Formats: sequence, structure tokens, C-alpha cells
Amino acid sequence: MERRRFVGDVLKVGGVASVLAGPEALGASKAPRAAPGPPQAVIGKVKRAMLAMQRASWEQGVAAQALLEMGDLDLVVLMAKEATLRQAEDGRLADLASSDNVTDPAANGEAVLKAAELIGDPRLKEAADRMRDYLMNEAPRTADGTLFHLKSVRQVWVDSIYMAPPFLAVAGQPAEAVRQIEGFRRLLWNPEKHLFSHIWDDGRKDFMRRAFWGVGNGWAAAGMTRVVRALPARLAAEKARLLGYIREVVDGCLVHQRDDGLFHDVVDDPSTFVETNLAQMLAYTIYRGLAGGWLEARYRSVAERLRRAVHAKVDRFGLVQGVCGSPLFDRPGTATEGQAFFLLMEAARSGA
Repeated sequence: MERRRFVGDVLKVGGVASVLAGPEALGASKAPRAAPGPPQAVIGKVKRAMLAMQRASWEQGVAAQALLEMGDLDLVVLMAKEATLRQAEDGRLADLASSDNVTDPAANGEAVLKAAELIGDPRLKEAADRMRDYLMNEAPRTADGTLFHLKSVRQVWVDSIYMAPPFLAVAGQPAEAVRQIEGFRRLLWNPEKHLFSHIWDDGRKDFMRRAFWGVGNGWAAAGMTRVVRALPARLAAEKARLLGYIREVVDGCLVHQRDDGLFHDVVDDPSTFVETNLAQMLAYTIYRGLAGGWLEARYRSVAERLRRAVHAKVDRFGLVQGVCGSPLFDRPGTATEGQAFFLLMEAARSGA
């Protein structure tokens, strides 16, 4: 919930810009750097550091997804069991420090479904079904059916594009996954900037946070990429439309790439801090696009540049430094999602 309270607290005390300052102004420590070593050694360190971190619902989910895409299936089963152990009565998975979150718990869904298949445990399948049914029937939403991000306020967040639609797409509701993406995009997409804004307040019919948050655009790109990979052949037209959306947001972000290969936290605002996770999220998206044949070969050098920039941010403990840092995500630091997207990037590259 700390992350979820951040924006509201900021708005009360004078705006997002005052918080999204450079790391020096925020007193961020300079973590020691070290040569990362061979890629497999780095991957092992990053994974170990991720597993050592405390995790809220979406963090458990993105970590489990990273392990799933890496093929570390024993750990996927363990992560899924823990997510179901902490399932709320209404069906939301991994209900730890996330009782207000609507879509975040669904980030665990694909891993839980896969674990059910791997070990034949009907309890895991039932847990995934309950998560799906919550999204389909109980979760609060706008008048046109777009899911809210929190129970307590009528807000649509760009984060949700990653949290809910990929699970819906693999849980027997691919058309609903597409409908949700269309709803999020209708409210949050800026056609001039080719970027997503962060938060729409449906009660006020205005943006709570109009800023083009880098990680938010990364959530959108990676989430739509996972949906595209899961869509059945009968939804070919929908898939083609989503591929256009993904390309638009990737290209929209790349316009603002820095000379060091990274991006600012708000991608078009150079007064905000330099952030690492968006580079990983875009690299993941591009590698999946190359493997799927829906991005041209010229994007490979783009992904490799992003990856090099990220590898330079891994310290000797395997911590990916400079991502939006836990627990408030308002300054550069470390976070489960930063660790997980390093692993997702590497898994996607191995298949591209």
C-alpha cells in the first residue's frame, strides 16, 4: 500500500514534481558498483537478491512470472503456493499489504495456473479460477467496464495493463483481456506524445496524475506483449491492433532515451531522476517482438543497447540499482520488480 499512497500524499503536499527530483536532492546513497561478471553469474545473483526481498501482491506476481519465463518451475510452484496461501476471501491472490488493490493480485495468476498444471493440484486451479472470477464479476470498474486499480477510489492506473489482462488472456478470457486494454488506453493514452499518462480519476473525470511515468509505460508495453503471446488465432484482428499499440509506446519512449541508454523517471521531464527499470521493460518487449516476428531486425540493436545500460547498474550483490525504489517508488533504489524485469529481459533475449 505504500506505493499506492505515494501519489495521493504527494498531491497533498504540493505536486509530483517536488518529489521526483534528482537523487542528490533526495539524499540517495551511491551504491558500490562492481564488474558484473559472466551473464549466468549475474542472473543467479539477481535472482537470489529478488528472492531475499519482502513482497506485496504485485511484487510476488512479477517475481513468479520472471521465474516462469526463465523455466525455473520448482520455484514457480513454491511462489504459487505462497500466493494461494494468502488469498483473500474474494479471490484476490497474495493478499499481503495489498488489501485495497484490485488488479495487482492478478499478476500472480499465470504462475498459479502453471503450477496447478505442473503438479496437478486442484486447489491451485481453484485459486486461479477465484482470481479470474473476481476480475470478471466483483472488481469495481468504470461505467464502460474498465477495471479500477484500487477499491477505495475510482481511479484507473496504467500499472493495471500488466497486472490483469495477461492473466485474463491465459485464464480463458482473451476477449476480455483485449477489452480491458482498450479501456485503459482510451483513458490514459496521449496520441500526441505516444505515451501513457499514469492515473485517471473517474470521479473527477480528469487526470490525478497526467505525467508520462516511465515504469508505467513499461508496464503497458510488457503487459500488452504478454497478452499478444496468449491470444488465440480467432482474435487475429485484435492481435494486430495490439501490436500497433505496443510499437507506438516503444517508439514513444525511445524518443526520450538518454545518451547512457536509460530514461528519466517521467520520460519527457529531464528534471526527474534517471531510472533503470523502463530500459529493462522495453528490452523485454523488444526481444519478445523479435522472437515473435512482429518487430523488425533493426530493433535488436536497440534492445542490446538497453540491456548494456541495465547490466552496468547491477552491483556486486546482484541488486539492480536505480529502479524506482521500494517502498515508496519515488526515488532511485532497488525493488522486486526491478530484479524481476532483469530476469524477464534475460529470458526474452535467450528466446530471441
